[in-house]
Amino acid sequence: MRIWDLPPSDLCRQHLLGEHRELHALWSIITKNKKAYSNHPETLRWKGKLHALYLRHENIVSEMKKREYNHHSPLEPTLATGGSRQDTLITSIDEQKDALRKKGCNCKI
Repeated sequence: MRIWDLPPSDLCRQHLLGEHRELHALWSIITKNKKAYSNHPETLRWKGKLHALYLRHENIVSEMKKREYNHHSPLEPTLATGGSRQDTLITSIDEQKDALRKKGCNCKI
């Protein structure tokens, strides 16, 4: 499970859509108090920052629309509580860029 800390416009199709899927899973885990992945580092860094996660989703959706992808899975805005800024990183921005470079995809990094 990973939510990148890079601009969605930098992500290739695979990573943009993959993050969108993961974000929905993470949202469900946190908002429905699911046990699965509840102690995962990515889950822990977003607890108390659902507003920031909601904003990340909106940025991803905006990029999806620019690329003319369909989107039919909005998040419930009333659940977007807590902090509006994610300032906790699991890996640095440079490490995230390096990880994407190693994948050999079309990400713009």
